[in-house]
Amino acid sequence: MLNRVDMITPAMRDRWQAWFKARGQTAYYTDASQGKGVGQIARAAQQAGAAMNQRRIDRGMRSRPVRAVVVGFPNVGKSALINRLLKRKVVESARKAGVTRQLRWVRISEELELLDAPGIIPAQLTDQAAAVKLAIRDDIGQAAYDTQRVAVAFVELLKDLKHQSPEHGGIDALIARYDLDPSESTGETYVSALADYKFQGSQERAAQKILTEFRKGILGKMSLELPPAA
Repeated sequence: MLNRVDMITPAMRDRWQAWFKARGQTAYYTDASQGKGVGQIARAAQQAGAAMNQRRIDRGMRSRPVRAVVVGFPNVGKSALINRLLKRKVVESARKAGVTRQLRWVRISEELELLDAPGIIPAQLTDQAAAVKLAIRDDIGQAAYDTQRVAVAFVELLKDLKHQSPEHGGIDALIARYDLDPSESTGETYVSALADYKFQGSQERAAQKILTEFRKGILGKMSLELPPAA
């Protein structure tokens, strides 16, 4: 399941959908904060439960609810999904890391029980590119990263994505929002120029502005990653 489909363009969603389909995988896209796509998750769980219980009945066992754990990085909408499935707020949910702190079983229906779990990050996150993307999304908590460095990396990432896929709109969004073109700049010089232009030279405020407006969707819909090449 891929949550926060509201953060990417329909064209990017189609590219990822084709990538998963080519590998024989079914991807479910949701926007748990608005309830979009949540119904298909419930139906898929019910179908899985029906198949599981038929196997149990065939072996002379009683049927039982599907019990599944909701696993993912922090701040990706796991608790919001559970609340939407239950159609009321039973677990704490917010767009920041670290809200869920303990395991909790939630009974969705007679057929489905879900375990709400805290966000999980590998003990040793050796893939620095992945770590940077988590920081850009604020999925690891602000105390774990340097805001200015992450903003610089974000600008560099958008430039790289534009190079790989000219239709990626990240660079255009920066130009439209801040009236500054990063195409001929490094990420560092861009943040510095934005600081001088709008924030009295404060690179910290400029960096925070860029990241906050991306996270809130003010910069528009954009993906931080393209489907891997075949």
